[in-house]
Formats: sequence, C-alpha cells, structure tokens
Amino acid sequence: MKREIIDASQLELTENVVAIKRVTKVVKGGRNMRFSALVVVGDSNGHVGAGMGKAAEIPEAIRKGKEDAMKKLITVRLDENNSITHDIQGKHTGASVLLKKSPEGTGIIAGGPARSVCELAGIKNIRTKSLGSNNKQNVVLATITALSQLKSPEEVARLRGKAVEEILG
Repeated sequence: MKREIIDASQLELTENVVAIKRVTKVVKGGRNMRFSALVVVGDSNGHVGAGMGKAAEIPEAIRKGKEDAMKKLITVRLDENNSITHDIQGKHTGASVLLKKSPEGTGIIAGGPARSVCELAGIKNIRTKSLGSNNKQNVVLATITALSQLKSPEEVARLRGKAVEEILG
C-alpha cells in the first residue's frame, strides 16, 4: 500500500469525535484516570484520516487525536456521482467493513463509525456493512484501509495495459 504525503495545512479540515473512553491504570497510589479520544478529520472533498489521542483531560485528548489524524490523511477516489469507484472490503484486526458502490440518490447507508469516515471523505452515495468486531476504533481503521485501496478505472486500465472503455465494458 503506497502512501502519498498530503499537506494538511492547505486543506479545510473538519473534525468528528467518534469515541471518548475513560481509561484507568492501576498504580501503587490508586487509579490513574485518563481519556482516550478517537477523532476522524476530513475536508469532504476526497481527503480523510483518523487518529487517537490520550490525555488527562478530554479537550487535550481530542486535540492530540486531531493532530494524529492529520498526519494520517489519505486520498479517496470518487466517481461522477460521489460514490466509490468499485466495491471493496477493508479489514483491521477483528473488524471487517464492506463498502458498496451506489447510484445517485442512495445517500450514506452506514453505521456510526463508518458513517463519520464516509461523510468526512466527501462520499454522498454508499452502502456499508460492518462485519466481525464492532469496536469503533477497528471499524474506523478498517473503513480507512478499504478507502485507501480504491483504484480509479484509469489506474486499473494502466496496470492491465488496456483502454478505460475495455475496463468499464
């Protein structure tokens, strides 16, 4: 999987906090409470990323999560009706997410974590199904993995040494 570097400072990024968890570490003096935040950022125009942040206070955890997500931005290839170019399945640990191309007017049919990734990526028509684990962090990362593996018809044609019309049929 080839990753291209995207300059996050040039993009108008929106953030969406998917999950905030209170995590506890038991130490000699008692319990250490911290917060973990899962944040998805995107520009609704083909760029999306997800990150985790941990801190003693919630706003600080969210800020760290946003910074982490901005470092991990990916580019999503969309077709003419703001859907993905082809059906694909993404997997991360126990979570698996199936993304299906949809015609104009379908909208975003997706569960919570996958929906936030699709909305911030700029996808308007898609159907998704979360398979396996429903852990929010793993579902978000599985969705991002699937979106990063998408190929445009032009790329597929170039790889196979054919014309785009031959690929699309």
